[in-house]
Amino acid sequence: MVLDATGVDGVAVTAKLEGTQRETVCTTSQLATDMEELAVTLGEGPAVDAFSEGPSLAADLAARDCRTRWPVYAPTAVTAGVRGQFAFPLRLGGVGVGVMCLYRSEPGPLSREQLADALVLTDTVLALLLDRSLSEQPAMDGRWSEQSGPQHPEVHQATGMIAVQLGVSAAVALVRLRAYAFSHDRRLSDVAKDVVARRLRFGRSEP
Repeated sequence: MVLDATGVDGVAVTAKLEGTQRETVCTTSQLATDMEELAVTLGEGPAVDAFSEGPSLAADLAARDCRTRWPVYAPTAVTAGVRGQFAFPLRLGGVGVGVMCLYRSEPGPLSREQLADALVLTDTVLALLLDRSLSEQPAMDGRWSEQSGPQHPEVHQATGMIAVQLGVSAAVALVRLRAYAFSHDRRLSDVAKDVVARRLRFGRSEP
């Protein structure tokens, strides 16, 4: 439904958890999953901005303004095959509880009708998200992929372990985890698995 109504190639829904933590609860493609994880790892991109600033509509991630705003995320997304990204916050009253991201392989803005449909669909997605049974619902486009359902719980477990190791808050621990993944050019989830398996331990001066 979302894909047809908005004319995009991929959709992802991310829920806000405690503090600055987020969890991707469903996607329609592996590419959408990869982009969500990239945003979490880097801490930048339309999805990140939508959590705090409202709708973030990038008609062409290769454009100069996008590359300036998201200097690492934008070129990486373009290389991966994403040219347009449209992120809409899911809000309950004034409280942000998640983000719906739409991905497009070709540059160009949403039409007025597509934008209106996307805004209406955020209410439907919000209702499903609040029902806490999103992964059990019929696909919004008729076919959620195998990527549907909670993603990477090991990131949250690793964050807690790092917080204990360093004696810091969960928010700071997540920043350290992201920084390590980025500096070592690794997926956030893979680094988290190493922490949980005790193959990697964080000290006050390293990693």
